[in-house]
Amino acid sequence: MESDMSRRVIAEFFGTLWLVLGGCGAAVLAAGFPNLGIGFLGVAFAFGLTVLTMAYAVGHISGGHFNPAVTIGLWSAGRCANKHVIPYIIAQVIAAIIAAAILWIIASSQPGWLPGRFAANGYGDLSPGKYGLGGCFLTEAVMTFFFLFVIIGTTSRGAAAGFAGIPIGLALTLIHLISIPVTNTSVNPARSTGPALFAGGEYIGQLWLFWVAPIIGAVIAGLLARWMYEQEAIVGTVVVEERRVTP
Repeated sequence: MESDMSRRVIAEFFGTLWLVLGGCGAAVLAAGFPNLGIGFLGVAFAFGLTVLTMAYAVGHISGGHFNPAVTIGLWSAGRCANKHVIPYIIAQVIAAIIAAAILWIIASSQPGWLPGRFAANGYGDLSPGKYGLGGCFLTEAVMTFFFLFVIIGTTSRGAAAGFAGIPIGLALTLIHLISIPVTNTSVNPARSTGPALFAGGEYIGQLWLFWVAPIIGAVIAGLLARWMYEQEAIVGTVVVEERRVTP
């Protein structure tokens, strides 16, 4: 039993590490690269691809959450056991911080590099489009709500078996296409925490929003899904295919 939990936690660690390294790495290292920058579109796809690839790589081990809001949302939906919630979140946050540290070391090795926002999230003056607190809070809550709604729906009985990773990855891509100009897109408290600790200052001060809003959106989605999929609610961990749910 202990080894099973260890495998789950390690899977969540590496999945989250890849998400932050790939998504935030695309933003920090490649988004604005002279002449060849991938821009917002490239960053959006980078985040989607990290979730898509890791969903199939380790989703069958841990459920492929890689995000504290997803873990809490699935718990509220009856799809994640109580005993997994805290260990998963700890692993996710540690992984995000380590990924941000790796990115910092890589990026700072370039002569003349300036950290800027370092892929951190923010509102007001720290929002890419200077959107206010209310708009940013609503954006994060609504985007996370729909992310969880897609995750739960595509992993439910009756959905196409074994293909959930694709719509989930595409949903995260779409979310970034919508909300990068607003908050630089979080929908993931761990993803926000790592870069904020290195960007420092006001980014740390605004980090609360990128925990509170995604969790609220995720819990609402989870509770709605618990009602919609009442006959399928299982206290376990969702993986790419619900037939593999482990109580």
